[in-house]
Amino acid sequence: MLTAVDHVQLAAPPGSEDALRTYYTDVLGMTEIPKPPVLAARGGCWFARGAVQLHLGIEADFRPARKAHPGLRVSDIEAYAARLEEHGAAVVWDDALPGHRRFYSEDPVGNRLEFLQPVTR
Repeated sequence: MLTAVDHVQLAAPPGSEDALRTYYTDVLGMTEIPKPPVLAARGGCWFARGAVQLHLGIEADFRPARKAHPGLRVSDIEAYAARLEEHGAAVVWDDALPGHRRFYSEDPVGNRLEFLQPVTR
């Protein structure tokens, strides 16, 4: 029986680790976590914040997905969007999901990311 999502893996092009580290730590506020040595040899990097883990794996023929993306819950979504914009990341608001405020953005290699917060009455 499934009990939780352990992590989400996104792809990235070779040599992009420094840009990913800057974005996921400085912009999103995540912490880089060490990869097991056998996996670290493949490149890429892993990040966590609370129970959320994102793994960025290197893919030689990388192309960012146009539709697929992780949906990341945030608190104080307006402040979080402002944080991304202050770091130069584009924020595109979308009102199509009932009961939520949400926006989309992209990491430095073009991975689509959704940020959402349930609306409380």
